[in-house]
Amino acid sequence: MPDAASSGKPGVKGRPGLAALPPLSVYVHVPWCVHKCPYCDFNSHEYQGELPEQAYLQALQADLEQAVPDVWGRPVSTVFFGGGTPSLLSPEAIDQIISLLRATLSLSPDAEITLEANPGTAEAARFQGYAQAGVNRISLGIQSFDDDKLRRLGRIHDAAQARAAIGMAQRAVERVNLDVMFALPQQTLAQCAQDLREALAFETGHLSLYHLTLEPNTVFAKYPPPVPGDELSAAMQDQVAELAAAAGFERYEVSAYARAGQACLHNLNYWQFGDYLGIGPGAHSKLSFQNRIIRQARAKMPEAWMRLVHEHAGRHIVEQRELGHQDLGFEFMLNALRLRHGVEGGLFIERTGLSLMTLLPAMRRAVDKGLLQPGLDRVQATEQGWRFLNDLQMEFLP
Repeated sequence: MPDAASSGKPGVKGRPGLAALPPLSVYVHVPWCVHKCPYCDFNSHEYQGELPEQAYLQALQADLEQAVPDVWGRPVSTVFFGGGTPSLLSPEAIDQIISLLRATLSLSPDAEITLEANPGTAEAARFQGYAQAGVNRISLGIQSFDDDKLRRLGRIHDAAQARAAIGMAQRAVERVNLDVMFALPQQTLAQCAQDLREALAFETGHLSLYHLTLEPNTVFAKYPPPVPGDELSAAMQDQVAELAAAAGFERYEVSAYARAGQACLHNLNYWQFGDYLGIGPGAHSKLSFQNRIIRQARAKMPEAWMRLVHEHAGRHIVEQRELGHQDLGFEFMLNALRLRHGVEGGLFIERTGLSLMTLLPAMRRAVDKGLLQPGLDRVQATEQGWRFLNDLQMEFLP
């Protein structure tokens, strides 16, 4: 019987001992997109013509079957199809994948199943097909309702297609998220407000509101566009938070806003240091066992992943490491501090097998700087700590 099914026992020297394993999610990576956006640093690859859908599905099955021993018997509470552009896959392919997950893993009947979609690939029949396959939450990469800003971002859709896609998604599933960016090239405060007001008008249950960042190894990093300065960007952030709050949204995570009962359960599991199995090219996993916690990464290039996964078992996993005590403390805080209300102190013990006392020096420093709320019952950033989250998280860096 695999470790994952074992009951908790004291850990061996230098390793955590978990009394119970955390919730488990599954992430499915679809690596292809029509066009690589200049700000995107995700593992996505432009593909022209018909996707190698069947080869991908066969490789995904092989990937999952090899991973089963690590998660045997554990219930799966959420599934997330990310990319790339998962909506490039046919509804039949999504149906095959969900059926495979149900046949192979203990997927909860009421599991949250999210699929990311690009408005430029949206079709009403396609969305209905995804829903029939089991998808019950759609996340749309809107980014803006301003055609000029969409062109500057390299998006393949326009504002009219974005509006149409939202309607299609809402008719297909009950839970819809809109991704919207601010601090866009040459964006004004008024334009930022207009984008958000239009997003709010659709009355979806969830919004992901992101500050555009110029990530390394992207076109925007090499050729930076004229983006708003720090002062204007901060004003946009405050405006976004105020407008969302006035519309009944709670900002429960740095970039996530939800109406009551609409928080993304998959992402909450990440931030609460739950486990996740990532399958597909470039997918990452964090898996807990009785006496150790590991991270894995799969081969990034789709062709290499599809080849390696059929060769000697495990060849497609190009990185695997066990998290040490200091790694665990930093990674837990890196995630938990993103939540507006933090987490209970006992969750650190439950998810790492360590005592909060191991973080006490760093916690005291953060409290003294006004970045962290005092006390061990709850790990939570102050208002200042949340505003300067990177500074707070760095206090826990090994």
